[in-house]
Order: sequence, then structure tokens, then C-alpha cells
Amino acid sequence: MLVMLLTVFILAIFVGFEVITKVPPTLHTPLMSGSNAISGITLIGALVLAGQIDNPDLARIVAMIAVIFATINVVGGFLVTDRMLKMFQRK
Repeated sequence: MLVMLLTVFILAIFVGFEVITKVPPTLHTPLMSGSNAISGITLIGALVLAGQIDNPDLARIVAMIAVIFATINVVGGFLVTDRMLKMFQRK
């Protein structure tokens, strides 16, 4: 089971890399906005999961790490989107 999950994960990395490298620069801003929305959903899911865990051991630590990473992803995505939109503004 672990080998199958690792295989899917590695294949997803390669497919994701190939898809991202083929996106033209004019589409990066709309795609970043869409990925920020997906990351926001991930953040909400991580917060819900962290709030429902009764066991204070490993599961709570992993849930908090998920919340931290999802938050970093959302904030970073919005910063990149804002920077890219500023590039298209007239001076």
C-alpha cells in the first residue's frame, strides 16, 4: 500500500511540474488566484481537522503542521499574485 501511495505521489510531482512549466506567463495570475482559493479550502479543512482531534499526540502535531503549511501557502500565493498584478499596472 505504501509503495502504491509513493508511486502516485511521485507521478503527481512529475505531472505537476510538466503542467506548470507549459503555462504561458499571461495565465500565471489567474491560475495563482485559483490556486489560492484551493489553498484556502485546504486551510479550512486543516483547521476543522485540528479542532476535532481529541488525542494530543502525533495527530494534533501533524494537524498543526498542516495548518501552518496551508497558511504559508495562502499568504505566499496572495503576495505573488499581488506582485504579478503590479507588473501589469500602468505607471
